[in-house]
Amino acid sequence: QVQLVESGGGLVQTGGSLRLSCAASGRTGSYYAMGWFRQAPGKEREFVAALTRNGVISAYADSVKGRFTISRDNAKNTVYLQMNSLKPEDTAVYYCTADTSRFGRSPTAYDYWGQGTQVTVSS
Repeated sequence: QVQLVESGGGLVQTGGSLRLSCAASGRTGSYYAMGWFRQAPGKEREFVAALTRNGVISAYADSVKGRFTISRDNAKNTVYLQMNSLKPEDTAVYYCTADTSRFGRSPTAYDYWGQGTQVTVSS
């Protein structure tokens, strides 16, 4: 049973930083792609960032480029999202995702999902 468990969410003031972590378990070997999506109340789930196993291919949403950094530790099957210069519009539930063979900006590219962690940025 594959499990993705996020941690690191919380409440932060505008301009602050948070680091999200997501540990994957239940499967031998690392995932081809791991990433993050987010969903704010009343909005659709949107792509934030993703990274391939070897780190050669990465992608960021325009809204977070230059502020967020995705990284991963394949030995630990863990992906991180360092979020700096946070804004109130970054407030959302952040979901970790992974797939064994696909990479992309659409939620349909990923088979495995975490339960989400809340990030709230106060103004």
